[in-house]
Amino acid sequence: MITDTLKPNTGFLLLEDGSVFYGLAAGAPRTKTGEICFNTAMAGYQETFSDPSYGGQILVMTSPHIGNYATLHGEQESPAPTLQALVCRNYSGNAPGDRPGCIPLNDWLSAAGIPVLHNIDTRQLVQKIRNAGSMNALLSTNNMDLEQARAMLASTPSMSGQALGIQAGASEPTPYSSATGKRVALIDFGFKDSMARLLAQAGIEVQLFPSTTPFETLLAWNPDGFLLSNGPGDPEPLTEAIELTKRIIQLKKPVFGICLGHQIIGLSMGLQTFKMKNGHRGVNHPVLNLSSGKGEITSQNHGFAVDMESLQQHPDMELTHRHLNDGTVAGMRHRHLPVFSVQYHPEAAPGPHDSRYLFQQFIQQL
Repeated sequence: MITDTLKPNTGFLLLEDGSVFYGLAAGAPRTKTGEICFNTAMAGYQETFSDPSYGGQILVMTSPHIGNYATLHGEQESPAPTLQALVCRNYSGNAPGDRPGCIPLNDWLSAAGIPVLHNIDTRQLVQKIRNAGSMNALLSTNNMDLEQARAMLASTPSMSGQALGIQAGASEPTPYSSATGKRVALIDFGFKDSMARLLAQAGIEVQLFPSTTPFETLLAWNPDGFLLSNGPGDPEPLTEAIELTKRIIQLKKPVFGICLGHQIIGLSMGLQTFKMKNGHRGVNHPVLNLSSGKGEITSQNHGFAVDMESLQQHPDMELTHRHLNDGTVAGMRHRHLPVFSVQYHPEAAPGPHDSRYLFQQFIQQL
């Protein structure tokens, strides 16, 4: 019989619709709130858990086995896990891994203060999220009272309207790589390390800039191009970044946007964005390149998207990529300027390299 008083090493997940899921506790003993979402990837959980775009979210993994190959330094996308909390079915958090230098997943998450709830029927949970759409949730692994949890969840703000991209990005201009070649200013909303690393490997000098950087500061560094990164939260409240992007585009230098950066470019051009029912989170999303006619298997992680109708009505912007599952905007470009963007992650490797050409295209324009 389930009661509101939990035994040690147990916890619960409370959804905004009142549903409660009980399971086993791991990770750090904490109570966390956030938007609940699910990811359909079968592998790559370390990269997923360290993607800054998961800031403010409780993540459900649909793959039934998590943690079985541990974690390895150098395979993460940011210095520490970025999600609020983790929910999964079978959790091998103490698995040592089979490579030198591996750290058990539970040690890595615990050190970052991330709670884990496992032994959950994730199939039932994902079906509920899929059918009901985005909602807030609370996950507790420190024996919190259920009534207190309901009150705490009721006061949790919606993801809509949250400018999390400012918090996730760099706090001051920071060099990422030094080189004697071209310069790229990376406008940081919570960037994934691999996108900057790909540029650095190509001999590009990369410097991170906060999304609130004054335009004059960017000009003083004299970049040859601009990369607008991914990041968490709603793009619309990032008004400073939108205005900054408008001025950047007026320079007529190459501009490349990824995920949140793609949405920011859209808003700076007068397009509209909207919150999706569930978003796209996984590594098997099919996208059609309208120029080549080829399909791309892509990695995606977003809950907001650029509105298709506003894009099609814009005289200077055109659709370049379309998501084949639901027809949403997956890529666009300016008809006359070297400005383009994609909603997915070309730095990831699900295809494995179906979309790396986008970085080559950007570098060639510099």
